[in-house]
Amino acid sequence: MIRITDVAPYEKLRIWQAGQELVLEIYRLTKTFPRHELWGLTSQMRRAAVSIPANIAEGASRGSLKELRQSLLIARGSLAELETYLRLIRELGYAEAVGLSGLWAQCVGLEKGLNAFLASIKRNTA
Repeated sequence: MIRITDVAPYEKLRIWQAGQELVLEIYRLTKTFPRHELWGLTSQMRRAAVSIPANIAEGASRGSLKELRQSLLIARGSLAELETYLRLIRELGYAEAVGLSGLWAQCVGLEKGLNAFLASIKRNTA
């Protein structure tokens, strides 16, 4: 059975590390956006990206599996939001599909990690 004390400090969680890496990539990408998007897509994408590791850290620090699970679900929602923005910037021509392939791979890997962590919590707390 998994206990909250079994969860590593958030900095050691692979999903948190992957989230941090994704944030850095999103910041690099959004630096190239048109200036008129500063308060639009740039801001929204950065906010969604930062929310992912921030929620993982918050949940892992709360002290209960229930709160950890809720924070992981929020992080997963922020990831879906970010994926929506990635589709949009491709359609708007702010980035080429080829250039986004690395980001897509990061998103897919992070989603798999979040889902696996959520499944292990559910399995061990049921």
